[in-house]
Order: sequence, then structure tokens, then C-alpha cells
Amino acid sequence: MIKYFKEDTTFNFRKKRENNNWIKSVVIELAQDGKKLRVGDINIIFCSDSYILDINRRFLNHDYYTDIITFDYCEGNILSGDIIISIDSVKENATLYKTEFENELNRVIIHGVLHLMGFKDKTSIQKKRMRELEERALTMKAVI
Repeated sequence: MIKYFKEDTTFNFRKKRENNNWIKSVVIELAQDGKKLRVGDINIIFCSDSYILDINRRFLNHDYYTDIITFDYCEGNILSGDIIISIDSVKENATLYKTEFENELNRVIIHGVLHLMGFKDKTSIQKKRMRELEERALTMKAVI
């Protein structure tokens, strides 16, 4: 089950059912090596920059802002985890990349889901693949 929360922000996420259907379709369509993945318990937590910075410091020993942190609790073929998203950073990124806020938010959400699916973005090749998968997933959202 995909659940939505907010911490230290007034942001209200709408269209949860539509978003859940999109995430489930992405998981089915983009699974690696023909794996049959299922969505388990995924918490999407929208927050402020200061909240995500605190999480980054306390749990990852990183002293910088970020738009997303994904904690992976997957077991076997069941995707579970916490996806923490800074709404402040998403707004800044939307302006920086000259895109709509909703588009950037969808990109960040699916980025976290792709991490839960096992995709990485440490190397330049992995980053390129991640961007391709994000684009493909965003195209799928436009169809739903």
C-alpha cells in the first residue's frame, strides 16, 4: 500500500489514487530482467528542506540539502520503503530546469520508486539510465 504523509510543510498532495496506479504500472513495466515485482508498503513523505537536511545528517551522515532520500526496506520481489521528498527543493528544481512543479514532483517520486526497484545512479552510465527510465515513466503517466 502506498501512503502519503507530510512533515514540516503545508503541501497537500492530490490525485493519490491516480498516482498509485501510475507507480504500480511503472513497477510492472520497468522491472529489471523480467522480475515480477509487487508494491508493498511505500511511504511517500513530503517535507521541507530543513526536515530533509536533518534526516540526511542523522541517518546518512551527509551535511547537505537534497530533493529526495530513499530508504529501501524491500524483501524479495516486494517493494517497500520510505521516499522522503523536499517540496522546497522540488520547487527550486522546477524553476532551475524550467519545468512545471507537478512534472518535477512526478520525476522525483518515480526516481525514488526506481531506486526501490534496484536502479542506481552513482556512475555516469547509471545516471543516464535513470534519466531514461524517469522519462519513460513520465510518458506512462501522461497516458494514464
